[in-house]
Amino acid sequence: MSAAVATARERLWDAVLDGDEYAAVAVVFAAIDGGVSAEDVLLDVIAPVQHRVGSEWAANRITVAAEHAATAINDRVVAALAHHPASAPASKHGRVTVACVDGEWHALPARLLAEVLRLRGWQVDFLGAQVPTPHLIAHLHQSGPVAVALSCSIPTRLPTAHAAITACQAAGVPVLAGGAAFGPDGRYARRLGADAWGPDARAAADCLSRGVVRRHRSSDGLAHLGDQEYTMVSRTAAQLVKATVVEVENLFRAMRAYTDQQRQHTTEDIAHIVDFLATALYVDDDELFTGFITWTGDILAARGVPATSLHPALDSLKGQLVEFPRSQRLLDAASIALGRMATDMEPIA
Repeated sequence: MSAAVATARERLWDAVLDGDEYAAVAVVFAAIDGGVSAEDVLLDVIAPVQHRVGSEWAANRITVAAEHAATAINDRVVAALAHHPASAPASKHGRVTVACVDGEWHALPARLLAEVLRLRGWQVDFLGAQVPTPHLIAHLHQSGPVAVALSCSIPTRLPTAHAAITACQAAGVPVLAGGAAFGPDGRYARRLGADAWGPDARAAADCLSRGVVRRHRSSDGLAHLGDQEYTMVSRTAAQLVKATVVEVENLFRAMRAYTDQQRQHTTEDIAHIVDFLATALYVDDDELFTGFITWTGDILAARGVPATSLHPALDSLKGQLVEFPRSQRLLDAASIALGRMATDMEPIA
């Protein structure tokens, strides 16, 4: 990393933390005027700062409001950067669509890819966050892109992403999948039948330059769905959450003194656990569920709540899903992962 990039990164961080949009734009413009390419500003300055925003929120060092404000400023900075003279594309390639799957509100990663592609000369249709699949398909029929870059950051949207991938391919358009939800190694992109996967914006842009073609992947990786566990858990999610809240409250009488807000947060946490359990059943992957549980444990610990407080919810779900072997496996794996977290956090005598 060059000194100019490192300096710009720190100055942008200070600007977004202060909520100063004008200072943030000035930082990136100064970096470009100083010789840093527009693509490097997007991916080596703005993207790392946005990642830091998420990390600082997770560690409870900035508030949700500050996280939202910083994200909004970064989005505005990207928009301003597109109008800098150095950002004008030199040539035109084919047309490509960039969109987030329905229910995916993290639009900035897709926006960064769209801008990188535009810089490299592509004609880009950026459809933004939460694009309903029927509307995406209608756009593809109207615009005829050479490929669609489909972004998904929230793992619980993977079943929706699968439907979108299948629909795009049925419309004759190959799919390049990207975003954290598809796994650090792209395992879920492959399992859901995407034609290509981009671990980051540069790799995705390079892949598109080489050409993305329909590979006619089989759906054998989802044969496990035949046991109906995903369907049963997803369809009964509301009942599972309600029963789990009641059981956890019976175990911890202190919950009866919770404020409405505390009770709502507890219910939301349990609902997230059920949603991630269902998604892990969909892709049949322990790491997706255990990763979420340990991440949640870290979030709680940063806020003064022991990660072990998740055990009663896992135990309750295990009791309710006793006839579901894959659910039992996932819940056991999550409990073991939580136990390891507790051991790692024990002070050394």
